[in-house]
Formats: sequence, C-alpha cells, structure tokens
Amino acid sequence: MLNPLAGPFPWLALLIALGLLGGTRTLRRRLRALPSLRTAPTDDRPIDAWTCVTAIGVRPDRATVHAAVAHAERHGLLLLDLVPGDLPADELLTLLGRLDPERIRRDPLARGRGAGHALLVHEDVLRRAAVPATDLVDPDAPELIELTARLRPFAALGTGHAVAPELTATRPDPTLRKRRLRAAGVPVWPTLVGNLGEAAAYTGACVATPFWGALAFLAMWVQPYAVVAGRSPVRPRDLGRACALRPVLAVGRWVRAVSGPRPTRAAAPAPDPAALRPEYARSVANGLDAFFEERRETCPWCGSTRLAVRSRIGDHLQGKPGRFTLERCRDCAHVFQNPRLSLAGLEYYYRDFYDGLGGPGAEALFGTMSRTYRARAELVRRNLPADTAPRAWLDVGTGHAHMCLVGRTVLPDTVFDGLDLGDGVAQAERRGWIRTAYRGQFPELADDLAGGYDLVGMHHYLEHTRDPFAELDAAAKVLVPGGRLLIELPDPHCWYGRLLRGLWLPLFQPQHQHLMPWRNLEAALNARGFTVVAREHGRAHQGNDFTGAVSQALTVLAPNPTMPWIVGGPTPLRRARRIALVALSVPCFLAAVLLDAVGLLLARVAGERGGSNAYRLLARKDPG
Repeated sequence: MLNPLAGPFPWLALLIALGLLGGTRTLRRRLRALPSLRTAPTDDRPIDAWTCVTAIGVRPDRATVHAAVAHAERHGLLLLDLVPGDLPADELLTLLGRLDPERIRRDPLARGRGAGHALLVHEDVLRRAAVPATDLVDPDAPELIELTARLRPFAALGTGHAVAPELTATRPDPTLRKRRLRAAGVPVWPTLVGNLGEAAAYTGACVATPFWGALAFLAMWVQPYAVVAGRSPVRPRDLGRACALRPVLAVGRWVRAVSGPRPTRAAAPAPDPAALRPEYARSVANGLDAFFEERRETCPWCGSTRLAVRSRIGDHLQGKPGRFTLERCRDCAHVFQNPRLSLAGLEYYYRDFYDGLGGPGAEALFGTMSRTYRARAELVRRNLPADTAPRAWLDVGTGHAHMCLVGRTVLPDTVFDGLDLGDGVAQAERRGWIRTAYRGQFPELADDLAGGYDLVGMHHYLEHTRDPFAELDAAAKVLVPGGRLLIELPDPHCWYGRLLRGLWLPLFQPQHQHLMPWRNLEAALNARGFTVVAREHGRAHQGNDFTGAVSQALTVLAPNPTMPWIVGGPTPLRRARRIALVALSVPCFLAAVLLDAVGLLLARVAGERGGSNAYRLLARKDPG
C-alpha cells in the first residue's frame, strides 16, 4: 500500500504549511479587527469640518460620508481611511499585510497606509499639514495612499480604518500596481525575490514529497478564501477568480510591478545629492584640520592624565572623510573623543544625517522604536506615587519627538515639550506631538526655562554633547524640587564593545563625544543634588550590536557612491561594487538578526554585568 509518509519526512512542505497557517491566521485577525460603519438615514450632523478625499472613480454616497463622520467623532479620530466592502482580493491581502488595526489603535507609530479609495480628513489636520488643494482633487489610488501616509503623522493619535459596506471599489488598474505597492510601503524588488524563493520552495516540496507538496500548494491556492471565510466585513468582488487563477494572476501582477510607469503627478521633491556635491567639496577644500580642536592631555571627567587610546576609526555612519580617536581614562574609565570635533566639524558631520538627505531614513528608524519609548515612560510611572504623573516633561535632544508621542499614551495627563537643534522639533510641534518646541543649546536656554518642569528626559543625548556637566547643571536648573531626571546612555562596559571593536555601533563616531560608565554619571548627579531612584540595564538594551556592525562594515567597504561627500561621484565600478556587496551582506544581516535576538535575552539576565549596550538612570532632584 502506498504510504504518503514513506520516504524522507516532508520537512519543507511542513514548514511551508506552518508559514501559510500562521500568515492566514494573522490576516484573518487583522481583517476582523476592522470595524464596519453603521450606516443610517442621513442625520443633521454638521460635516463642514471634514473633507472626504476620493480616488478617481470612487463616489461615496451621502449616507456613507455621514456614517464615517459619526464613526470618527465617536472614536476621537481625525483621519479615517474607508475600505470598500467589495475590495478586490489582491488589494485586500496587500492592505492586511501592511496594516494591523489593533496595533494602530494602541501604537501611534505603527505602520499602516490605506486602501486607496476614500479618506476622511479633519480640517485641523489639513491646516497643520499644509496640504496643497490640488493634492485633494482626483488623486489616483497610489497618490491617495501616499496622501494618507503624509497626513498620518498629523493625526498620529487619531488615525483609524473602517469598512464602508456601501462603498464600491474601482476595478483594479494593472498599470498602477508598481506605484500602488510602493505607496503602500511594499519594497518591490525584495518582495519579488522573496516570491521567487517561495515559488522555488513550493517546487522543491512537490519534487521531494509530491503528496505533501501538493497539499501545501493547494493551501496557498485557496488562501484568499481562508482569509475571508466566515463573518468577514469585506467580501471581495473577485474572490472566485482570484483563487481559481491565483498562480497565473500572480505572475502577471509581478511583471507589471517591476515594469510599471512612473507617476503622472509630481511627487514632493526629494533632496538631490548631486546638487549638494559642490558645497561638500568646498567644505573640505582646505583639509580637515578645522574640524578638530587641539588634543587634550587630561580626562574631561576626572582630570586624570592616565589616558590610553581605545579606538581609531573612520566615519562608519555616512562614510565622510576623517579619522577619529577615542581615548579611555585609566582612573575613571570615561571614554571620550580626543581631539574632539570643533563647531565646524560638528556642523559638517551632522549635516544630512538627521535632516536633509538623511531625514527620511532617520525618522523611519526612530519610528520603529515604540517599545523603547514606552519602556522609558513606564519606568517613570512605576517610580512615582500612585495616581500621580509629571505635570510637564521636557524632552532634551528630542529629534522628531517620537519619544514624546509614545510617552503620551503611557502618561496621558502629562504635557510634553521638546528641545533640539534641528528642524525636526519644529515639525513635531506642527504635528501636535509636543506642545512647545525649543530650538537651541540646552544650557543657553536653561535660564528661561528655570523651574518650569517636573521631569526632564535625556535619551541618547548626553553622549553627543561637548560638556556633559553643563547639561546636567541645566537640567538641575530647569527642574522643580522633587522633579525627576531620566537619562539613557550607551554603556561602555558592554561585552560587545570589546568583541566588535571599531564596528560597535554605540561608539557612533564621529557623533558621540563621551561614553560614561553609570557609576560616573551617578556620582555627578549626586554632586548636583540628585538621588538616583531607579536604574535599568537589560530593559534599556537596544538590540542592534551585530546588525549595526554589518551595516557599518558595508559603509566602510562600499559607501553609497551617490552621496555628495564621496569624491568622484557614482562611477559604474562603484555602483557595481555597492550592489554586489549589498547582495553579499544579506546572509550576514540574517545571522546578525539572530545574534541580536540572543543578545536581547542575555541582556535581561546579565545586563548589569556587561550584557546590555545601554542603561537608564532615573534621579530625583532633592529639595533645598
């Protein structure tokens, strides 16, 4: 008798089946988390404060718009994406693959665009976002999805998605698929490579174990049915065709995805690296000496003359020219940049990192750290008397104020303000993430802010400053007696610093000028009238040591040749080298992700003994 289990155990088919099962369950859960509008006869509710932006060919009826306004006001939303009740299967699966409605409700930084059909926007969002009126008139589906992404930061705590049962979806336009995927945040080429790998896995499973491989293939074939089976708020109009012809349609969709046309409407202009090349060339025309001060002979923390070189490394972050020396004090273990950057050097090496060319990438990275931001705010909440919260929190070095936005979900009764040197803090105020934006040096603004806050946060800020003692003095001046100071810093005693040497990410040269052990910082706080009430190591671990090392190694071996500081520009040889090394780095990144996952576990059990790459201190300003 033929035994389907005879021969090699079908590991590959089993893994495929488990992956499909997990993916299908996730998509089903997300689909059922989408609320449906409760349509009713049109009421007299005023809707003048709302604008319904629709894609070409979409015409919601008056009852649907009124139901959407009622839903938004009932749930405190400022931005509501409407999902048609008959959204085509492929568009539905793409939407659910990037949208987790439950997470969006609890995490203001959670990703999620829209269905690209209709978007309800409050006038306050349009005003603060300063969206041109032309962008609201007859956008196509990709443009509407991009508009949703542009507006979401201005309604970060008030964005939602809902199914509009009476809203009819437009027919899918194959020519828009490439732009639609990119607008939804789907990386086209990596996803295509992943799909090819998936197809190869199915083929291999069918060849190795035909019975089980065929079952896995059949499960993939009927997945759209499995996602919407039962009480689903969306019933795709093309469900039968999408399942029956799924493998054939998939090929056609991906051919269009990699060969689609460019957008017809001009997008927001992106910075042009080539235009910045002459300015960067002028900055280094006379060499790099002006970017550095004189080397000092004593430790800036304790004054000791017993110094030793810790590292000599280049710019592993952007690939700009220059070599930087970190020295370690043999007496207090303080690590510092020596010689340190001058003001001109700081301007040069920070340029286009957090703003300009690097602005979108930096903000995208900060947008992935919700868990870290929440842990900081929860540390504060745990160490305050019951039913109390800080009245006003000043976040120093706030960047784009992601910490403040997430902190508001933990401490809703606290008002957050932000202080920084860059453009991001002003943008954060326009978005409504902070109440007030202060732009400048903290010590210079401290007199004007004296006694105005009962909590000051410095998260991965103090190591960037030229004089940490002046920053601590400013914090003491700004805080009221009994106020709290929360500081998070890299831990120079971390094991990975010795293992990875110059590629250890927390060295972060040339930006980090000081790396201070927690005992040094605690002593400095005590000298300024603070008492440390809590300290965390494992919970503060960033979990990026090995992935950061691979990323930096890639920058060292093959910097992005299009960047304006690369002398000679993007030659064909440099482009080819970059592409080749990026491809070769993929398995290294995969291994690094696994090692960092192990590091997260080690940090929880051995964080204080060197297993964590960062630490947090919460200190109270003593009265008197």
